[in-house]
Amino acid sequence: MHPAPSIIIFTVLSGMGFGMLAFLGFDIDAPTGWAAFWFFLIAFALAVGGLLSSTFHLGRPERFLKAFSQWRSSWLSREGVLAVAALLTMGLYAFLLVFFETQVSFLGFLGGGLSLVTVFATSMIYAQMKTVPRWHNWTAPVMFLAFALTGGALLTGNVWLVKILLPILAILQVISWFDQDRHEASSETNIETATGLGDIGTVRSFEAPHTGDNYLTREMVFRIGRKHALTLKVISIVLFAVLPLVLLLLPFHHMLAILAVLSHLAGVFIQRWVFFAEARHVVGLYYGR
Repeated sequence: MHPAPSIIIFTVLSGMGFGMLAFLGFDIDAPTGWAAFWFFLIAFALAVGGLLSSTFHLGRPERFLKAFSQWRSSWLSREGVLAVAALLTMGLYAFLLVFFETQVSFLGFLGGGLSLVTVFATSMIYAQMKTVPRWHNWTAPVMFLAFALTGGALLTGNVWLVKILLPILAILQVISWFDQDRHEASSETNIETATGLGDIGTVRSFEAPHTGDNYLTREMVFRIGRKHALTLKVISIVLFAVLPLVLLLLPFHHMLAILAVLSHLAGVFIQRWVFFAEARHVVGLYYGR
């Protein structure tokens, strides 16, 4: 599928933002005063900034409020409802911490839980798509949550936990890539099923259904060479796991911690680009691609 920049920014930033909010909510000794203000400012900026970037991918961004009305059937709508609930809950929790130095643990745990469920809902937007075999399995929700938790731990300064999560994240990512390849290869969808002509014999594409591009070919059909994909995967793991881990194993220095965060963020952006670029929507078969 076409890796739209707005969706990549949305999934990466909102994931890290809600992951950070989850850690702030679950922290039994949460920061207060100005320290809490800066932590929550970063978390809300990432979460809200990511959500806002997703509206640029809508055909009619001014109608984004309509997305909240389909929560019974749409994971996109559920994500919107959960995101608002998480932000409101964590907003009240942050307000009490910053201005009254009062920690209401119930609010923190509720908001932290809602934050993680929001990330899960985001992942299910993609995992529920049977038309994309590469996504329609366990890998999307597990990896979205794994990246959110690792990013949240990194941004909240849980160094000891990050040192454990980074290797786990790298291992999970490699396993997920292999499993996605397996799911895609075992898909029973082909050009015969895509066109509905398989009962009369072997089907091949003589020429494209039309001479120009349309919405489907622009959004759902994208090709990336296996060699390029492998190179990007290696670079992403080095950036989001290996380099941050090396930096955190060195004697602590604030600059090294900042570099670790930036490296991780860059790696996640590349990983998410590959996530979309490698996904093959079955509609591409109809167009002979």
